[in-house]
Amino acid sequence: MADSEPKQESDMPKDTPNPDVEERPSARGFLDRTISNLRQAWTGLSGQTRTLFGAAPRPDLPDEDLEAVVARMEACAEATPDEVAVRARAADLGRTYLTLDEIGRQRFIATLAERFDVDREAVDTAMEAASGAGDDKARRIAETRLREALEPRWRRLLTRFTSLPEGVKFLVDLRAEMLPQARENPAVAELSADLRQMLAAWFDVGLLELRRITWDSPAALLEKLIAYEAVHEIRSWDDLKNRLEIDRRCFAYFHPNMPGEPLIFVEVALVEGMSDSVDALLDGSAPIANPDEADSAIFYSISNAQSGLVGISFGNFLIKRVVELLRTELPNLKTFATLSPIPGFARWLAVQADGDEPLLHASELMELRARLGDNDLDEASALKQLIANADWVDDAETAEVARGPLTRLAARYLLEARRGDGRARDPVAHFHLSNGARMQRLNWLGDRSMKGAQQSAGMMINYLYRLSDIEANGEAYSAEAKIASSSAMRGLVKT
Repeated sequence: MADSEPKQESDMPKDTPNPDVEERPSARGFLDRTISNLRQAWTGLSGQTRTLFGAAPRPDLPDEDLEAVVARMEACAEATPDEVAVRARAADLGRTYLTLDEIGRQRFIATLAERFDVDREAVDTAMEAASGAGDDKARRIAETRLREALEPRWRRLLTRFTSLPEGVKFLVDLRAEMLPQARENPAVAELSADLRQMLAAWFDVGLLELRRITWDSPAALLEKLIAYEAVHEIRSWDDLKNRLEIDRRCFAYFHPNMPGEPLIFVEVALVEGMSDSVDALLDGSAPIANPDEADSAIFYSISNAQSGLVGISFGNFLIKRVVELLRTELPNLKTFATLSPIPGFARWLAVQADGDEPLLHASELMELRARLGDNDLDEASALKQLIANADWVDDAETAEVARGPLTRLAARYLLEARRGDGRARDPVAHFHLSNGARMQRLNWLGDRSMKGAQQSAGMMINYLYRLSDIEANGEAYSAEAKIASSSAMRGLVKT
């Protein structure tokens, strides 16, 4: 397709579920449909248990109904060789959970965590038996029993769901709903951590399939991209079509037990030169480029689609696999880089502004006071007032005054602000540095959106994936917390 050919207004996919709606689908509505699908999938499986366990509990799971649900949990966790009964009990318990409201689900999760943990008396008995074993054979037998005692009962119960249609997806969503509660309830935190270990084993990267997503992909999958996009909101079907044109690529990991659900996906622009503005990349009126003439692949959005899989890393494998695929498809590509946000910068700057160390040169503070219209502002107030109002990115004079100090402070944040373990404080920086990338270039006003202004003061950064350096950079960062960066980035700190 010629470079000058404009991007066309799109029709929505032929099989789109909502052919008259161009708005971005609601994530809540999308979840509701998922829940509805699960209920339907498990209807036949759980029907035979209804006469045994009775009607569904009330949505908020009051105390009078809770014990009946505990009985269903006990039945689901019970050891039995009857596979049909196992599936039926799991389906019944899952359908019960799906009938509950937010309060009821919280009570369900807390009960599961608190009542189906390890039997501590059994653990104590097994420990005593192991320590008092008289010979090697007895010791081995006792240690086996100790390992069995240390396994929480919830593990057997949760494993039951893996044999159900959509059962693995149910467990992923169940953990997503545990995460807020885990911050307040230590028992739920332990349950969540154990479920994460189980999911990590089931979602080993060797079991995943990497697939390219195109405009010809099923409409249900395209709708999920819109709902799950976490970096740059997809505002319409036309916006999505623009991101799937021939000069763009989108790749996602899928699990065999969740074939229609992306786990993580990356959006790539095929361009000439290293991009410095996401607004330009997402401009639907720009001409379509010829991918055979592109020399750079710019990763401009990476989104984790399943919040229940938080703590299980796929991104590092995803980027490296996509680089391999793109090099094979388009050997003319020489540069592989990101155009990334700096999501922690504004929060860090607000904290630093309240510290004792000056952040601005005297001349910078004077100019900033003048633009804000208050010559009595102290440094902290001036900086906070600036970053609190995202409209300044569209004011050319204010932006010019802010450019020098904010660029310097952003470089300082990226290169010098560290977590307790010595790694980069910014989460996106940590991700790419762990993967072997290098901090290459800061881009002033690379993202003028409200979100970009509020989080990153409108700035973006290119992380460069130089194939010959990836392994060494990653090892240096992992072992010594050494940040690979260009001389231009390091020079910004000294301005």
